[in-house]
Amino acid sequence: MARTKPRTKPARDEGTRSNEDVPNPVWFKPLMFGFMLLGLVWIIVFYVSQGTLPVPALGSWNILVGFGIAFVGFLMTTRWR
Repeated sequence: MARTKPRTKPARDEGTRSNEDVPNPVWFKPLMFGFMLLGLVWIIVFYVSQGTLPVPALGSWNILVGFGIAFVGFLMTTRWR
């Protein structure tokens, strides 16, 4: 009886990896959570200080700034691998 060679997977060249296979850099996750927490802290500080902090000139627009910062963090979650 004839023996056959075992199947081997074709060798992949590491230089041809697609962007979907590449993991995120080490700084990505802390920055993502940092944006979300910074936005939350911004809104909490605005409410606790009764509108005098973090930027008094913005007034109620501080809420939008806080949500915008947190939204950047949530957008980053779509790129997290």
